[in-house]
Amino acid sequence: MSLVHRLRLAAVTAAVAMTAACGSADFAPMPAAQLDVADWSAVREAAAGQTVNWYMYGGDDTLNRFVNGYLADRLEQEHDVTLEQVKITDTVEAVNKVLGEKQAGRNTDGSVDLIWINGENFATGRQANLWYCGYDQALPNAKYVDFTAPAVRNDFGMPVDGCESPWQQANSAVVYDSAKLSADDVASVDALFAWAKANPGRFTYPAPPDFTGSMAVRTFFYATAGDVEPFAGEFDEATFQPVADELFPRLVDIEPALWREGRTYPNSQTQLERLYADGEVDAFFTYGPGAVSEQVSRGVFPESTREAVLDIGNISNVSFVAIPYNSPRKAAALTVANMLLDPQTQLELYRAEGAYPAIELDQTEPAVQQEFANVQLSKSVLPIEALTENALPELASGYVTKIEKDWRTRVLQR
Repeated sequence: MSLVHRLRLAAVTAAVAMTAACGSADFAPMPAAQLDVADWSAVREAAAGQTVNWYMYGGDDTLNRFVNGYLADRLEQEHDVTLEQVKITDTVEAVNKVLGEKQAGRNTDGSVDLIWINGENFATGRQANLWYCGYDQALPNAKYVDFTAPAVRNDFGMPVDGCESPWQQANSAVVYDSAKLSADDVASVDALFAWAKANPGRFTYPAPPDFTGSMAVRTFFYATAGDVEPFAGEFDEATFQPVADELFPRLVDIEPALWREGRTYPNSQTQLERLYADGEVDAFFTYGPGAVSEQVSRGVFPESTREAVLDIGNISNVSFVAIPYNSPRKAAALTVANMLLDPQTQLELYRAEGAYPAIELDQTEPAVQQEFANVQLSKSVLPIEALTENALPELASGYVTKIEKDWRTRVLQR
């Protein structure tokens, strides 16, 4: 399995602080008590009639329609499970909610049943023993997952230990208006920055710790380093500092050429995409390149919209779902986690969102593999091969935290 199996990082400063107050450094998984996941018929029986509150980022309209349409309909029709999407802007909101309930002694009647989660948010929950565990490889559709893959086995260096289940891959790319930029202009970070300086105000990125803004800065970091291998392990100050000392002055130097001369940055990817739709900027980084086609077809983005992968490569990752230890509706949450790994669900997600599957296609039926191959992509989006052939690993959480902190002090607040 390629380096595409990596995990995205979300901001968790408040959650980490709460963890220090209420959690333990013991990462022992909470046991999957009272439910025998291996007895799936019993799980299905327990799930019938339950409602799952799935806390997830709600800023992706295409994904929202998939969740509330295809996925919700199948769960209701096939399992008598009702899916309620609880839209949040940052995963830390859901983690904090579970932490707060644990502090209040709500150990059996929690309000959160499922969380779309990654990276430090998952680690925070491990540290505080927030997750229901021991089920991932027992799900019936787990047979399609490669659990030996590093990014399925570990989440930003934190062992998964059966405490979350994968459900999609994400790939980054540069989205640009080909009427304003050429392919050469988005061939590298150097070329993109040169174009930005020649066309001031037409490019920017969200302020970290927005996860896409953080990804953009990490991409600049890799491009500045010129090599990803030295950063494959845990944080090392001696390895980090020379690259940081070159990177941050470079980002300060480009600020006058950014939108609003870099005096302010978009606070979210949603705001940045609105700037592109309104014609205020001509290029941006995305973590959802497949969703761009729908924005073009609906007339939100111009027909001249195209995508590119920089010469350094593109950061990619896998997304997970986790079940809080205090959810009273674990059977229904397990049903959702299993449905997300169903090959047909993965296919529909690819069709709708352009999200590459978290399952191994060669483990599915030949007819399913052919259906994936037959998906017609918009000319505005890159084929999945282009997004995975030069995929970059996510940095370990120590590097991500340091980059985000230094960006604030050395770029935003200088």
